[in-house]
Amino acid sequence: MLSKRIIPCLDVRDGKLTKGVKFKDNVDIGDPVETARHYYEQGADEIVFYDITASSEGRGIFLDVVERVASQIFIPFSVGGGINSVADMRAVLVAGAEKVSVNSGAVKNPDIISEGAAAFGSQCVVLGMDVKRVDKSERIPSGFEVVIHGGRKFTGMDALEWAKTGEALGAGEICLNSIDADGTKDGYDLDLTRLVSKSVRIPVIASGGAGNPQHMADAFTTGKASAALIASIVHYGQYTIRQIKEHIANQGVQMRMVW
Repeated sequence: MLSKRIIPCLDVRDGKLTKGVKFKDNVDIGDPVETARHYYEQGADEIVFYDITASSEGRGIFLDVVERVASQIFIPFSVGGGINSVADMRAVLVAGAEKVSVNSGAVKNPDIISEGAAAFGSQCVVLGMDVKRVDKSERIPSGFEVVIHGGRKFTGMDALEWAKTGEALGAGEICLNSIDADGTKDGYDLDLTRLVSKSVRIPVIASGGAGNPQHMADAFTTGKASAALIASIVHYGQYTIRQIKEHIANQGVQMRMVW
């Protein structure tokens, strides 16, 4: 059985670590490079870096910050934000990332998933999905809609169907973020997580809403996720990664313990 992964998420705006609630009211809280190294030393399994305004501002990602983070950590490192072409993917990988997350760019041009997988391997391509609950309809039968541009633009796409399409195109992993749960500390959207996890064969990362270690345990057991993204509970010092992993491991979930 593969170990479940705990993945701190660094949302970066103007080169600074930032955090909001439900994709709004972001405040700057620190330096992403120092924070990434801190989590690496604590035992994080991976790090995710999102340039959260790159797509909405129509610019490329801050490669200098990517390079600085990559120089400080020695675990898998995924980067997303403003990636719209294979050339953008290559630039991020050359800057030191192991994985590239495509979100808004993949909705606009789904071929970027297959092109990236062909160029660098499926293991490098993460399909990022920002999802919001909506009323079930003929257009959105799952009741979950894909939203892009940092939660600003509804797409009319059903999240479950987009996850299946992303897998078919060659994505090696899905990072599934609930906008409704983001930053609330009330727990992951387990309905959404389980729905997607049980419908695709590739790993699914639960994202949005972690407030305590039990929420992550629930994402792994009830939600069937392969990994859990965390932010607020470690950014504000509520828990250490070691405390989180020990709590989850005590429930019989296999974790990677490195201390």
